[in-house]
Amino acid sequence: QVQLVESGGGLVQPGGSLRLSCAASGITFSAYTMSWYRQAPGKQRDLVATITRTRSTTYVDSVKGRFTISRDNAKNTVYLQMNSLEPEDTAVYYCNAVLNPNNFWGQGTQVTVSP
Repeated sequence: QVQLVESGGGLVQPGGSLRLSCAASGITFSAYTMSWYRQAPGKQRDLVATITRTRSTTYVDSVKGRFTISRDNAKNTVYLQMNSLEPEDTAVYYCNAVLNPNNFWGQGTQVTVSP
């Protein structure tokens, strides 16, 4: 049974930081491309950052220089370090694991950036 469990969300003031974690089980974690997506109220789910099995990373332009995605294969965990948070970063953040044809999602964790 595959599980992706996100944690680390919460309420933070603008300019603050949060670190999201996604713990995976039931998959060969090191083989998967891992990503973080986010979905704001009334909007579609958008890709934020990706890290491949070889640790190559990509980011959406709006978070470049502020967010960092990383992985610890020994802990089957992917992280998203979020700095200089802005109200526009408010969303539910989802963890995603892909190894074709498999595609798995976590349940999401809420991030709210507000004074």
